[in-house]
Amino acid sequence: MRRRSLLKVLGTGWPALAAGAAVAQEQRPALVAVAASVQRAMEEIAPAWMRSTGHRLSITYGSSGNFVRQIQQGLPVELFLSADEAFAFKLADAGLTRDRGVIYANGRLALLLAKESEIALDPQLQGLKVGWASVRKFAIANPELAPYGKAAREVLQSVGLWEAAQSKLVLGENIAQATQFVATGSAQAGLTALSLLIGNESAGLGRHIALPDSLHAPLRQRMVLLNQAGPAATALYEYLQSAPAKAILRRHGFGVE
Repeated sequence: MRRRSLLKVLGTGWPALAAGAAVAQEQRPALVAVAASVQRAMEEIAPAWMRSTGHRLSITYGSSGNFVRQIQQGLPVELFLSADEAFAFKLADAGLTRDRGVIYANGRLALLLAKESEIALDPQLQGLKVGWASVRKFAIANPELAPYGKAAREVLQSVGLWEAAQSKLVLGENIAQATQFVATGSAQAGLTALSLLIGNESAGLGRHIALPDSLHAPLRQRMVLLNQAGPAATALYEYLQSAPAKAILRRHGFGVE
């Protein structure tokens, strides 16, 4: 997959989605908001599912926090795949969803190093601590907007690097943008979603290693149907709980029950 395909954030899609709200539901695609960490998996799931069902989807990727704010302001999303439970529950508590949804995956974090970095990779980040002086910029997603950014902060706190990182942090609006900072050399290292790296070694993103869940709170990724969800969104919601969809998510590095 080309790098720009992996890392794109389709922010320009929202005006089209808002305009589509005026079209009769049966004539327009289901409007789906997906956390950036799930982009590569959904790029595999969605096309095949649409071909087999005849349904159409309009998918936009971004940070869970931004999606919640936009949905609360009236964005006509029908299905929301959050990167954690808290943001999904926020919509449910506001009465905007059919119910409290289901967990579709458990997220994993990874340390990503720029291609030229000589820092040793290890799951407890001892190599990062030893080579910290060589890191000028360290990328994570914004902890206030992105669950993976919040988890990254917890990882740095767990290994004793959070205070030292303050002068070096560069914050992505979502986890895909944080990944891009390392991939383009704007940062020498960062913490990102394992799901954006698995199977994408040929893109030249750099070296990576998966981190143990013990370094951060669980990333329970929950999806919810909004009250206005139509048949297509409902069908996709059900499909994402099926064995074939779970197999794809698992292949992309997610923990799936």
